[in-house]
Amino acid sequence: MEPINELEREYGETALLLLIAGLAVTPIRIWSGVNLIKYRRAIGLTTFFLVLAHFLVWVVLDVQSLGRVWEEVVKRPYVTVGMAAFVLLIPLAVTSNNLSIRKLGASGWRKLHRLTYPAVVLAGLHYLWLVKGFQIEPVIYLAVILSLLVMRFLRSRSRP
Repeated sequence: MEPINELEREYGETALLLLIAGLAVTPIRIWSGVNLIKYRRAIGLTTFFLVLAHFLVWVVLDVQSLGRVWEEVVKRPYVTVGMAAFVLLIPLAVTSNNLSIRKLGASGWRKLHRLTYPAVVLAGLHYLWLVKGFQIEPVIYLAVILSLLVMRFLRSRSRP
């Protein structure tokens, strides 16, 4: 594999794993009692910077042209969903600070940060559609993502 593609893939896959880890914080607390909430912001910001690095490697080292970036986004569905996930993560990264929580209010901030859910699904689809042929790893990642989201949805519906 080429070094640029290897770097791009490594950043992307590590970011996807961290997105999943951030999504798993609450279920881990519920089922095991281990509270990792204080690490979720760090996980989220680290994820964003890895996604940004993944994007920059793709733009600067791989595509090497801003005009071609737009062509790729329009032409390739896996790039389209990857870009959509990236765009959804930007307001989350920008508002992951105490000042934003105060300005938005806790409720508004929580609503905004629900963008994590579509972002992680889009990231899983990005990885699934990116691979050539059938590979089990992206399928497993997407299954874990969907399982975590279903559990979260069922739990929120069961609360009064």
